[in-house]
Amino acid sequence: MVALRQISEQRDFVVSSASLKDVRSFSREVFEKVNIDQDLKDELVLAIAEAAQNIVKHAYQGEDTDDKMEIKISLNNGELEIGFFDKGRPVDEKNVRHRKIDDVKPGGLGTFFIQQIMDAVVFKEGEKPWINHLILTKKINY
Repeated sequence: MVALRQISEQRDFVVSSASLKDVRSFSREVFEKVNIDQDLKDELVLAIAEAAQNIVKHAYQGEDTDDKMEIKISLNNGELEIGFFDKGRPVDEKNVRHRKIDDVKPGGLGTFFIQQIMDAVVFKEGEKPWINHLILTKKINY
């Protein structure tokens, strides 16, 4: 298999917790084409799954919907960009925070993991038809 230095792949997923397995599978498939460390691949898949879960949980508040979220993974010149697009409730960035690390209980650390794994996390207003656009970036050393 030839490892790629440039990729651009996207896929739509139903906004549902049931889609998270497919989100992880898609992410793994894309990262298998890139020559990066397996631990980093695993961390990136975790960041993507956590961001997708946050869309389901917060932008849609777990409601049943036929809406789709789009995930786009691009790598160009060592710059990895992962874009998430959805039509859920608009994100108020000042409300996006993880729980206290010393508050030991399940859940609430997705944004912490994302911030630890990625170099940058940017929320933008989505261009029509999207409402939210989350961009995760990371410099990749081959």
